[in-house]
Amino acid sequence: MKLFGKSSATPRITASGGMPSPARGEVGRAVSARLDANPAVTNVPIAGVQFYHHEDFLSPEQCARLIALIDIGRRPSTLLSDRAGVGFRTSDSCDMDRWSPEVRPIDESIAHLLGVDPRNGETMQGQRYDIGQQFRAHHDYFHEAEKYWADMERCGGQRTWTAMIYLNDVEEGGSTWFPQAGIRVSPKRGLLLAWNNMKLDGSPNERTLHEGMPVVEGVKYIVTKWFREGAWVN
Repeated sequence: MKLFGKSSATPRITASGGMPSPARGEVGRAVSARLDANPAVTNVPIAGVQFYHHEDFLSPEQCARLIALIDIGRRPSTLLSDRAGVGFRTSDSCDMDRWSPEVRPIDESIAHLLGVDPRNGETMQGQRYDIGQQFRAHHDYFHEAEKYWADMERCGGQRTWTAMIYLNDVEEGGSTWFPQAGIRVSPKRGLLLAWNNMKLDGSPNERTLHEGMPVVEGVKYIVTKWFREGAWVN
C-alpha cells in the first residue's frame, strides 16, 4: 500500500486566518523539536509546512475499541464556518469522553507525543465516513474574521497542531489530500499524522488546506485531536 503520494494540483489562494504570533511560533518550534527527536516519528519534507507521521501509533486492539465507541455515539458531523454550503462535510462524528478509561490513555498519549499540555487539547473527535462521504477542502485553524472567533478566544484561542489517526484500512478512496502542500495520504490502521496549522511566525498557514476525499469502497474511521494555543480544559 502506497501511503504517501504527490499531487500536481494547482494551489488556490485562500484568505489568512489571522496575524503572526510569537507565542504560537514558539509552540511550533517546541513541538517540531520534540517530534524530530523521536525515532518513531518521520518528518515529511513539505515546503512551508511542518508535517510528521508515526506508523502503528495505536495497536489494532485500541483501534477496534475506538471504532466501537464511534459506532455507538456517532451523529451527523457539524461545521464551524460562516461560508460552507450543503454537502461540505457529510461524515458522522462522535465526541469521545476524554475521562473514560478507554479514551483517556490514548488522548493523553497524543499530547505526550507532541509535548503539549493535555489541557490545551480539545475533546478528541471520532469520525466515520461511509461510501461517498467526504469533508471538502478546509483549514483546521480558526478564521479570526468570522463571527465564531470571539467564542473561540474564550476557550483556548487559536488551534495550533492537529493530530489525526486512521483506525482502519480502507479498500478504496478516503485519502487525506493537502492540495497546496502537494501530498495525499492513504488510510492505514494505526497511522498518526501531525501537522502545525501555523507558519513559523505563528500566523495561520494557508498551505495546510486539506480534504477528506470520498470513500469509494469500505468505511473509513479516524480520530482527530486539535490543540489550542491556550487551555481548552480549565
